[in-house]
Amino acid sequence: MITIVCYDAQPYDTASFDRHADDDRFKIVYVGDRISPANTALAHGADAVCLFVNDRVDEAVARSLAEHGVHLIALRSAGYNNIDLKAVYHHRIHVVRVPAYSPYAVAEHAAALIMTLNRKTHKAYNRTRESNFSITGLTGFDLHGKTVGIIGAGRIGRIMISIMRGFGTEVLVHDRHEPEELKSDPHISFVELPELYRRSDIISLHCPLTEQTHHLIDEEAVAMMKDQVMVINTSRGQLIDTTALVRGLKSRKIGAAGLDVYEEESEFFFHDYSLSYVHDDQLARLLSFNNVLVTSHQGFLTAEALDNIAQTTLSNISDYVQGSPLEHEICYRCDGPCLKSTHGRCF
Repeated sequence: MITIVCYDAQPYDTASFDRHADDDRFKIVYVGDRISPANTALAHGADAVCLFVNDRVDEAVARSLAEHGVHLIALRSAGYNNIDLKAVYHHRIHVVRVPAYSPYAVAEHAAALIMTLNRKTHKAYNRTRESNFSITGLTGFDLHGKTVGIIGAGRIGRIMISIMRGFGTEVLVHDRHEPEELKSDPHISFVELPELYRRSDIISLHCPLTEQTHHLIDEEAVAMMKDQVMVINTSRGQLIDTTALVRGLKSRKIGAAGLDVYEEESEFFFHDYSLSYVHDDQLARLLSFNNVLVTSHQGFLTAEALDNIAQTTLSNISDYVQGSPLEHEICYRCDGPCLKSTHGRCF
């Protein structure tokens, strides 16, 4: 029996994992709280802990997991910037992830943010619910013929490119690696960031959070952008300097922003604060703008994605227990996706 302790478990997690976990092979213990040094004892003797994007693993958590005999962290996400890879490597803890659960889900959500902000369907919905059928203030623009800048041409970025091309837009792309299959499209141009900032009517972020991409959009970047540019972020909150974003919105340099992630989201997203208050001045300021749409990191949340996350996570854990190569391992020694040693693991 493979024992898994799943932290920060939400109802949609338990439903998808229970649907795919064979009761004869897996025992899953669900914990509603995020992992911390105070609750790692709940995983004592487990084969793995299963974590999400807001579960932070630092030296203290890594040390405590190792003391309780846990040597596998199975992320049910693609991103791993919440894991101190040096710390877990030091304690001989493996980290596996789900690199591609549903790139369509996230790209489609980014497109939904663009369409909602542009055509103001969220405002129209609220109006008509109150029998207000005025269309004053709901003017949008044709996407056809506009220029969309996409930063990151990975799985999600490529699908976003396809969606935006379907609207008849010109697409500018910035990526360290330029996929060959995109270079032949005359409607796609690979450009450096300053040119993308200067020419784009809409900018959508689809890149991982690294030291190089931290605050990719800052004061300097905003200053380069077109007036009234729309900024979309469905990747990681820290790609955008929130202070610079707020200033851009206040000066009307930025005409609209659609955010499925936020720089300091871990305390708020996935939780209900409707009966209390949001004690984060920057987030509260963003929510006060009528041209800002914030969703709570739901871009991944489709039935297909949840199924893929559960299946891949359980497969990753099963491979570890059986001593098989860890296809989706992330490690400190390899500085990201594991390059693997001859025996199929980093240690």
